[in-house]
Amino acid sequence: MTAEQFAPVMFGGLVIVLLIGFPVAFSLAALGLFCGFIAIEAGWFPVAFMGNLPLNLLGILSNELLLAIPFFTLMGAILEKCGLAEDLLDSMGQLFGPVRGGLGYSVIIVGFILGAITGTVAGQVIAMAMISLPVMMRYGYNMRYATGVLAASGTITQLVPPSLVLVVLADQLGRSVGDMYKGAWGPSVLQVLLFAAYTFVLSRLRPAHVPPLPREARTLQGWALWRKCLRGIVPSAVLIFAVLGSMGGVPGVTVAICTPTEAGAIGAVGAFVLAWMHRRLTRESIGEALAGTMRITAMVVFILIGSRVFSLVFQGVEGGRWIEHMLSGLPGGQVGFLIVVNIFVFFLAFFLDFFEIAFIILPLLGPVADKMGIDLIWFGVMLCVNMQTSFMHPPFGFALFYLRGISDTLFKEGALPAKVQSRDIYLGSIPFIGLQLVLVAVVIAFPQTVTALLDRPEVIDPDKVRIELQAPAPQDDDNSRALEELTRGAQDAASAPR
Repeated sequence: MTAEQFAPVMFGGLVIVLLIGFPVAFSLAALGLFCGFIAIEAGWFPVAFMGNLPLNLLGILSNELLLAIPFFTLMGAILEKCGLAEDLLDSMGQLFGPVRGGLGYSVIIVGFILGAITGTVAGQVIAMAMISLPVMMRYGYNMRYATGVLAASGTITQLVPPSLVLVVLADQLGRSVGDMYKGAWGPSVLQVLLFAAYTFVLSRLRPAHVPPLPREARTLQGWALWRKCLRGIVPSAVLIFAVLGSMGGVPGVTVAICTPTEAGAIGAVGAFVLAWMHRRLTRESIGEALAGTMRITAMVVFILIGSRVFSLVFQGVEGGRWIEHMLSGLPGGQVGFLIVVNIFVFFLAFFLDFFEIAFIILPLLGPVADKMGIDLIWFGVMLCVNMQTSFMHPPFGFALFYLRGISDTLFKEGALPAKVQSRDIYLGSIPFIGLQLVLVAVVIAFPQTVTALLDRPEVIDPDKVRIELQAPAPQDDDNSRALEELTRGAQDAASAPR
């Protein structure tokens, strides 16, 4: 067996190890070291090649961009505790209440807003389900629609800036985080519009599935209702645009005054201020937020270390070249490559979460996409849209697990009139998975959904380029006479007989 033949064997081993279910970080590291030992014994690379491993690991620890992850995680964890979800869902639910599907519209819009300020699927799904699911069941909403829209709206947080997924994608693809955020605005808004359009169509075809709220359920009206809506939206919007605008992640802002890490620090401080404004800044909430931030950050770092161990050995046995030859030779060129990659990532998302896909698979796909001339910002945002589905796949989707758990708790506490069946949760997720895949197809077919908001590079027209030469500066008389004498001397020497 040669090194080129060993690469697909190593990749097959990766799939088997991931399916076993042991923690991914340690599985990757163990598989990488084991395959490295085999490669050294077979003479495919020397022992000194593994000396690059400590340098790779030190590179991870010294990567300042990854420092943004704990800051953004802390920002979201604090904002989960400050009551924003409750205020927004209550006010939006009453604002859209008179409309068929009004509670669905409010969940979608609040999911978009919370996705921009919290960044965690678990907290978002649980918070919205605790508040909206009892109301939806009380007023006769179809159970499959109710569970589907709650789970899907929670996954929007993976695409809406400032998403942690986009930070990781930017790091792995070697692109600016600000540009990645700008590129994600178009698809995230389209995602909200697709969910809203589905709700609208359902309200026309099956009006009994999404009834309006009765008048007695709408306790706020007029300015009091609008004031409560603005009280939840305006401070959140100020924080979002302060964080994103400071690093050039808002369309129209071309200058970044902060690095992603500094912007994350601004967001974390702003989250503390918002929690204090809502009078929810307690010692318990701070402790829970810090503990959650520590767990997520440690998970990310260990997965990244394990993936670096695997990728170092995989590149050493020419795995990168094998992947490039296999994918670049697909029929259909760029379109064929994108279709195959998206199908692969879609099915891989049944078993892996977005961090594992980003750290393990993206370093293999990114160089191939770059050599094929694919814009890596567009490529990264497209994969981010696809990876949203990892939280919705029945029966393994984490958003469905969260919804299953919180619905059982609410039923035991008497907040729900009936138990939510797992069948309804799984079947309710399917239409929204379809809508997310429709968005993937739209992004592939229309790259402008991503690239239109990016800063356009300056294009120089060669026909309009003018080069002006300055006249030589006048020399004084002494220098002119000296130059003339030297010139005559050179001419005389050249004309003299030899």
